[in-house]
Amino acid sequence: MTGVGDSKLSDLDPVQMAVDLVRKPSVTPEDHGALDLVEGILQSMGFECQRLPFGEEGEDRIDNLYARLGTKSPNICFAGHTDVVPTGPVDNWSAPPFEGLIKDGWLMGRGAADMKGAIAAFLSACSAFVAENNGPGRGSISLLITGDEEGLAINGTVKMVEWLKNKGEVLDGCIVGEPTNPDALGEMIKTGRRGSVNCILTVLGHQGHVAYPERAHNPNPDFLKLLSCLPQGPLDEGNENFPPTNLEITCLESGTGAFNVIPGKAAAKFNIRFSDDFKPERLEALIRGKLDGAGIAYDLDLYFKGVSFFCPPGVLAKALSHACEKFLGKTPEFSTTGGTSDARYIQELCPVAEFGLISKTIHAIDEKAKTDDILALSQIYRLTLEELLG
Repeated sequence: MTGVGDSKLSDLDPVQMAVDLVRKPSVTPEDHGALDLVEGILQSMGFECQRLPFGEEGEDRIDNLYARLGTKSPNICFAGHTDVVPTGPVDNWSAPPFEGLIKDGWLMGRGAADMKGAIAAFLSACSAFVAENNGPGRGSISLLITGDEEGLAINGTVKMVEWLKNKGEVLDGCIVGEPTNPDALGEMIKTGRRGSVNCILTVLGHQGHVAYPERAHNPNPDFLKLLSCLPQGPLDEGNENFPPTNLEITCLESGTGAFNVIPGKAAAKFNIRFSDDFKPERLEALIRGKLDGAGIAYDLDLYFKGVSFFCPPGVLAKALSHACEKFLGKTPEFSTTGGTSDARYIQELCPVAEFGLISKTIHAIDEKAKTDDILALSQIYRLTLEELLG
């Protein structure tokens, strides 16, 4: 990798900071001091920090953080999350998932790539930029850090966006540190995301003994007919900004586990990732129209997790791209591929661009990030700040 060691790094070592964050077992909705660590670093730089806990009765209470240095515009924000997904079987890991072990140039551990490594790079980049400019340059720097991106995502960024609107707090651009690169740093900047909807299809029958089928009603034959009505392959051809819309069946459920029992219910779970050619109402009408064609009674519940959005690459995304070109010698692709992220909420406030580490091991056993990539990411964020605020 070119560039590492060629430019001045801040005294705040992003790799050590990433290690310290990985050592906080902050599986959603737990925090275990991860936000305290981030807040302490930011306060030492002079940021004004506000903790924003949200949670309704019966919900997990989530702690969040908004921090800002400066009062002028433009206000450039870094957004991310300190919560992580569960580890899975700990015995299957090469090293304890919350040990923060560095081995052969890799930081091992849950959250190393998604996305504590990027948060550490945020902090290091801010530290270096503030030190070099004796403050936030010609504008302001802010951070929006949530604790429930990996969970239900109802008491984190979505509530923080509401809070910012109510406070009249203006963001002029936001860099979301999700792991956007498939194989190598500098490959891809996300400038939008497809929408996502979770669907549950249910067919009811009447449970009974297999030896007396006349006393029962097996839902599975009807269930299979309905499944065959769901669209196979892409639902559209995509467009210049989005890949095709796709439907994927992810779970089939029926039966009691016994060979001699006719089940009383069959259900399927499926997810649709959709481009901006579909609005939620049109997409639901399409799916129901396909199912209605079977002439079979069914229940369908849809849970929209976000609509598609696209931010045409502007000043923010181009500054990130220029930083990659300057430090890595490569020009990233602007893309809308992949899953959803909290950028879908922040784009209501300002242009967003997502850029972070490598996505190959996220949510997997032995999640890891190259230490050189964490160092380089810090420099890319710093160079982006220099172009926008220097």
